[in-house]
Amino acid sequence: MSEPAFIPYRPPRLPPEEMLQRARAFYALVNQRRSVRHFAPDPVPRELIELAIAAASTAPSGAHHQPWRFVAVSDPSIKRRIRMEAEAEEKASYLGRMSPEWLEALAPLGTDWHKPYLETVPWIVVAFEEVYGLSAEGRVRKNYYVKESVGIACGLFVTALHVMGLATLTHTPSPMAFLSRILDRPENERPYILFPIGYPAADAEVPSLRRKALDEVAVWK
Repeated sequence: MSEPAFIPYRPPRLPPEEMLQRARAFYALVNQRRSVRHFAPDPVPRELIELAIAAASTAPSGAHHQPWRFVAVSDPSIKRRIRMEAEAEEKASYLGRMSPEWLEALAPLGTDWHKPYLETVPWIVVAFEEVYGLSAEGRVRKNYYVKESVGIACGLFVTALHVMGLATLTHTPSPMAFLSRILDRPENERPYILFPIGYPAADAEVPSLRRKALDEVAVWK
């Protein structure tokens, strides 16, 4: 077992007033984020997607194994296949798999099994969780806290997209095994979240929802 290597970490300590200013500005920005289902077809530069994935990959992870893979799709024929299979799974869910309670919970969002935005958006990015790692020689390497690690990375991904002025949606058609097949992923990867990405349509609307207040989500001791 090799000895750990360390490098200096000396971020500047900001004045309290500047910290508060930054915190308020960041909150004001992310509080504008919404899940979008109405997109414009306008092209989005690939570099923006690259930078969002790079930002996501700064996330902490179990044993620093970084057990995620982001597959970016712009090919219209692949987006078409994803839409067809996603809608098939969603139709089966909405018309039979989902409980009445689940459907009632979704009602305020106005969703159904139709997902035309999967072809409208210029990009679909699918995050995969790496259940276990594989060395170049094919040896299996155990990964730790995979779902937690990938979840944090996806949160940073969504935030990065919002900060740069793009919109997305966390779409999880269930089951999602068809994504592994369409995107030709290895057995050690599992689909985690599908992100349609683009600019909101000029006439985009989102549900009128209320976020919980701070005193509903925070406990102080």
